[in-house]
Amino acid sequence: MKAKKWLLFLAFGLVLSVLAACSGDKTKEPAGTKTNDTAEEKVLKFLNPEAIPSMDPSLATDESSFIYLAATMEGLYRLDEKTQPSPGIATSHKVSTDGLTWTFTLREDAKWTNGDPVTAHDFVFAWQRAVDPATKSEYGPYMMSGVIKNAEAINKGEAAADQLGVKAEGDFTLVVELENPTPYFETLTTFGTFFPLNKKFVEEKGNSFATSSENLLANGPYVISNWSSTSDSWELVKNKDYWDAKTVKMDKLTFKVVKDPQTALNLYEEGTVDRMDLTSDLVDQYSTNDDYTISADTFVYFLKFNQTKSEALANKNIRAALSRAFDKDALVGEILNNGSIAANGLIPKDFTPIPGSGEDFRKVSGDLVKYDLKAAKEFWAKGLAEIGTDSVELEFLADDDQTTKNLVQYVANQLSTNLEGLKVTIKQVPKKQRLALDSAMDYQLQLSRWGPDFLDPFTFMNLWTTDSGNNWTGYSSATYDKLVRDTVSTLATDAKARYNNFLEAEKLLFEDAAIAPVYQSSRAQLVSPRIQGVFVNPFGATYEYKWADVNK
Repeated sequence: MKAKKWLLFLAFGLVLSVLAACSGDKTKEPAGTKTNDTAEEKVLKFLNPEAIPSMDPSLATDESSFIYLAATMEGLYRLDEKTQPSPGIATSHKVSTDGLTWTFTLREDAKWTNGDPVTAHDFVFAWQRAVDPATKSEYGPYMMSGVIKNAEAINKGEAAADQLGVKAEGDFTLVVELENPTPYFETLTTFGTFFPLNKKFVEEKGNSFATSSENLLANGPYVISNWSSTSDSWELVKNKDYWDAKTVKMDKLTFKVVKDPQTALNLYEEGTVDRMDLTSDLVDQYSTNDDYTISADTFVYFLKFNQTKSEALANKNIRAALSRAFDKDALVGEILNNGSIAANGLIPKDFTPIPGSGEDFRKVSGDLVKYDLKAAKEFWAKGLAEIGTDSVELEFLADDDQTTKNLVQYVANQLSTNLEGLKVTIKQVPKKQRLALDSAMDYQLQLSRWGPDFLDPFTFMNLWTTDSGNNWTGYSSATYDKLVRDTVSTLATDAKARYNNFLEAEKLLFEDAAIAPVYQSSRAQLVSPRIQGVFVNPFGATYEYKWADVNK
């Protein structure tokens, strides 16, 4: 759970200190679903802040997508209630003495919802597809490069996809070759990018794959029903073909996209939904409610500066000024009011300890970018002089939910008020569209965020390397690249040296003003006592629904 991050590290034996990090259309029901409600059905009802951007494991990049992929699919392992890898499609594995070869034994009773067995070949196909540049996956290269043998060369077009260090020895033995010893690799296999895919099904569906319920196969606890890429509601229905179906207690989980906080609250109070996120204006009113809860998150929000789209943002002093010109403490205290804290660096608080001392990384690295109006104005004046102008206009891209609207309006007002000559125009779009604009680098200033995919600083620091599939800012530093890459190569087994590199890299990132940290989030929610067994993960998919049940 979120509040138990330090215990999680102990549970992992500190191995990570060695190495890390709509429409509601009715579509054809997939196999394993139930369409007739009965009085005996167990149902929980939830809200979602946006439509699901993607149900393609190779293309998914966001929180919502990974939540529903984790509910409907399963990789080699699955995170359990203690955030430890538990058996998924793999029943066991062994690692070679040099740490470079991992051999997984797969269960023989796992099936896809079309009746096909889940085999080692499905993992080989999925991983090769994710790293193949023709797929245009962001996460495939990000998660696999420097980890799985030849992944980086394949993504650069220097090797064929079938040269990836993964092979099937028969149907139920998967052998993976790594570039460097990676003790946290077991936890990586729980992540959506590493889920298997049925090659025949994917190729038969072509461009229609993962666009609707009928164009998906499941091998996990649930199947997704009544969903298409534009849906504003959908259902997760128990998968009768899941190998561990006896553990799945729920018949159905329903989801509806609601962006208006008051509408969400009304639905909760009338008992129509079982959980809702509270906005700042509602927190004080409901903070004494028996159903009120705050969950600390490891998501960090930041401003991205596209250095290729604006002459002003190509200037380091301009970026440094923008980074320091808005009051983050007031933002989290007044605008958010949900337990979130101001972020003055990239690595979140209470996420990872420094090897040896056990001190929190964030405390050791310190406050690297604080609200400092005097310094902001000085950087601004220098930047304007360097680009030869006395005014700058910027377009500020963000998601279109109400909480984000309040936040970006506050930041935009602070920036334009505190920096003379700056005009900020806000552009809010649905999340799926923002992600597309981000990857196309079709933006100037953007509010974005990142949640960790595994418990190590590398999951954050690798974002900003030059060839990262998630950078999309135009930032490039050979020094930064080397500091980060050395942590998974020459320093892979030297825990203290790795973390020293992370500390130095984070400092350099903000000296270059590559991004501007905003806040580390928390969730203020009303959660019905009916819900039990829904676990909140500190990395990977935010919610785990396999063990969900109704508390009677």
